[in-house]
Amino acid sequence: MSYYEIQGGRALFGSVAIHGAKNSVLPILAACLLAPGQSVIENCPELSDVSATLDILRLLGCRVDREGDTVAVDASTLYRWDIPEHLMREMRSSVIFLGALLARLGKAELSYPGGCELGPRPIDLHLAALRALGAGITEEQGALCCECRRGGLQGRKLCLSIPSVGATENVMLAACRCPGLTTIVGAAREPEIVDLQEFLRCLGVPISGAGTSTVTIQGGTQLHPARYRVMGDRIAAATYLCGAAAAGGEVEVTGFAPDTLTAVLSCLEEAGCVIHTELDRAVLTSTGPLRGIDPVRTAPYPGFPTDAQAILMAALAGGEGATLFVENIFDSRYRHVDELRRMGANIQVAGRAAMVTGAGRLHGAAVRSTDLRGGAALVVAALGAEGTTQIHQLNHIRRGYQTLDKSLRALGAEIQEVP
Repeated sequence: MSYYEIQGGRALFGSVAIHGAKNSVLPILAACLLAPGQSVIENCPELSDVSATLDILRLLGCRVDREGDTVAVDASTLYRWDIPEHLMREMRSSVIFLGALLARLGKAELSYPGGCELGPRPIDLHLAALRALGAGITEEQGALCCECRRGGLQGRKLCLSIPSVGATENVMLAACRCPGLTTIVGAAREPEIVDLQEFLRCLGVPISGAGTSTVTIQGGTQLHPARYRVMGDRIAAATYLCGAAAAGGEVEVTGFAPDTLTAVLSCLEEAGCVIHTELDRAVLTSTGPLRGIDPVRTAPYPGFPTDAQAILMAALAGGEGATLFVENIFDSRYRHVDELRRMGANIQVAGRAAMVTGAGRLHGAAVRSTDLRGGAALVVAALGAEGTTQIHQLNHIRRGYQTLDKSLRALGAEIQEVP
């Protein structure tokens, strides 16, 4: 198995363009099932999660062609509604096909999804909402058998008990083919939800409200294929910015909207970085040790994103002062802590809280990725550490980062993938 070898302590300088957002492109690709014909998705990153999604589309009968970062999905030949267990287990977000298949074919069969082990991420909220729209769902031996009840799906008002991104997306997709008006109260507000809404509008769906807690969808309209460009990945942007903060230097990150990352940028500024932003770029300058900041509490958007928790923690672990992190989204999102400790990090965990006391500077070690963002955090830590770090189990990192090592080398990092 290959691994990254990083010689730390090299300041970073230059510019990096951010690839398309993983958390946007996956539901958008699933939404291509809604309209017969060929939809074209631009700025589609080459990630293992995207490859798994394209494999599912092909298995369902779609024709899928890729040229560079442009993917064409022809859903005219869609004929299957079942997704095998081995494909479902490759990523948790595969459950997003549930709403799209119910909308287009009126039925779906799939197993519970897999992906990073971040503790329980139940899909009960998804299932309850789809049942309320008129889906009959039975669960047998780890499989979900879903079919529209007599009369089909019908639009109605739904109230989500928590602002679940996945549940919001699944209801949005299913509601596109529901006669009547569907209103989602308590919807997730993430920018990726807005991106999905804009693609659905391109398909011809009358939908509004994404970015607020109430989303309305007028279902049952005639849909048509569309061409759409996916937003830049704000979490990838946060990773490069935190890497520059840890290593020092000046880095420009382009191709994303800084106003979608305000919570992270404000933390980096508080830690001592200087940040200048424009409409689609941010420039970070880091000239000294990062300092401890006020408590960081993860929360649904526009709060601090759970996906950036490990990445910021890794940067601050090599600085000075203390910072309290409180993880409010997932139960098992501190699995990277033991690996950071191998590099000299001083982190104490108690339940959902983690106290990080800056070690002054971390040191290189042999570590392993425990999940997608935990793996990215180890890269951030290694960039600012003394000596050589080997990061194993790159399969996790490849789920969400396109050519991470190449992009970092272009900024001056000494990083190589060793076969």
